[in-house]
Amino acid sequence: MTHTEQNLSSKSEALIAKENQYGAHNYHPLPVVLERGEGVYVWDVDGKKYYDFLSAYSAVNQGHCHPKIVGAMVKQAQTLTLTSRAFHNDQLGPYEEYVTKYFGFDKVLPMNTGAEAVETALKLCRKWAYEIKGIPENEAQIIVCENNFHGRTTTIISFSNDETARKNFGPFTAGFIKIPYNDVEALENVLKSTKNIAGFLVEPIQGEAGVYVPAEGYLAKTKALCEAHNVLFIADEVQTGIARTGKLLAVNHENVQPDILILGKAISGGVYPVSAVLTNDHIMNVIKPGQHGSTFGGNPIAAAVAIAALEVVKEEDLAQNAAHLGEVLRTGLNEIASRNSLITLVRGKGLLNAIVINCDEESDLAWNICMKFSEYGLLAKPTHGNKIRLAPPLVITESQIQECLAIIERALNDFR
Repeated sequence: MTHTEQNLSSKSEALIAKENQYGAHNYHPLPVVLERGEGVYVWDVDGKKYYDFLSAYSAVNQGHCHPKIVGAMVKQAQTLTLTSRAFHNDQLGPYEEYVTKYFGFDKVLPMNTGAEAVETALKLCRKWAYEIKGIPENEAQIIVCENNFHGRTTTIISFSNDETARKNFGPFTAGFIKIPYNDVEALENVLKSTKNIAGFLVEPIQGEAGVYVPAEGYLAKTKALCEAHNVLFIADEVQTGIARTGKLLAVNHENVQPDILILGKAISGGVYPVSAVLTNDHIMNVIKPGQHGSTFGGNPIAAAVAIAALEVVKEEDLAQNAAHLGEVLRTGLNEIASRNSLITLVRGKGLLNAIVINCDEESDLAWNICMKFSEYGLLAKPTHGNKIRLAPPLVITESQIQECLAIIERALNDFR
C-alpha cells in the first residue's frame, strides 16, 4: 500500500467502498474522490486541489465547468430537454448547420458517445460500400490498425489487440483486416489484394496506445491511397479532435479531409454526452429513415451545449494555445529526462503527450509515479503499463505548465 492510500480520509474511503460494493469493477481509478472542478483544477472531497492532467481523456479541453457551456446547458434544460427524433426540435437544425460548416462537411449524424459514433461510421461505411461502390453484400472489409482503441462495444473489440477487453466476450464480428499502425506499405498491400475494401479506420494519433504519433506524411499518404482505391478514409478524432493536438483536428496537420469524421468527448466540453459523425451527401444519403438512430442523439440540450463548446474553442484560441504550450511542455519534459533516467521517451503533439517510463509494461512503477504525482497535486494515469499520458485542459497557462513540470520532476526524483 502506498503512502497516499494510507492517508485517504474516512470520507474518501467510505465513498470508494460504496463504489466497490455497488458498482461494477470495470475500472481501476486512482484512489482520489473528486467533487468539484474549475478550469485546469479539480478538488477532492477533503478540499485538496489538483492539476488535472488527464482532462477526462481529452473531453474537458475547454476546462472544467466552463461558464459559457454550463450556461447553455442550464438554459436549454429549463425549456426543452428531449423530444426523441419522432419530432423536430428548434435546436437541432441550427446545431447541424453550425457543426457541418465548422468542420467542412455536408451532413452530420448526431449520436451520444464516441463508441456509438464509431459504430455509426462502420455501418455507414458498409452501407455505402454495398449501395454505391458495389461490393457484394456481406463481403465488405474495413481495414483497422493494430493497438487501436475505438471503444468497447462487441464489434469494436472484435478488431482490438487488447486481450483484457476481448477475453470471454466472443464470438466476434467479422469483416475487419488489421495492419500495423504507421505502415503505409502495409495499407497499400491490402488495398491491392482485394476489391472488397470499404474503408480504412484510423486514429491520427493513437491515444490509448501511449500517444503514438505516426511519421510525418503518414496521414496524407494513406488518404491518397484510399482515394486511389475508392476506399473511405475514416478518421476517429474522438480523443485527438477539437484543438487537442494544436490544430482543430489532428488530420489538419497534414491537410487531410477525411471521408468520414468521428467526433466526441470535447465536442461538448465534457459537460454532456455528445458525439457526431460527419460526411458528405454522397455517403450520408445512403441512410434512410428507420435504418439507424438514437433516442437521445441530437437532443436539444446536446445541440445547445455542442454549439457553445465549439464557440469556446474558437473564441479562446485553444488550438493555438495547445500548439504553443505543447512545445513548452515537451521541452520541459525532455529537460527532466536529461536529468532523470526514469523517462526514456517523450512524445506527443499539442497538449496530447506521454512519457515512457523506464520499466516493462507489467511493472507497477508508472502507477506508483502517478500516485506520487497526486500526492504533490497533479492527476495523471498510466496507459499500457509504462506510459503516462499528460493532457491538461487547453485553457492552461505557461506559468501553470511550469508549476506542473516542477511537480513532475519532484515526484520522479522520489524514485531515483
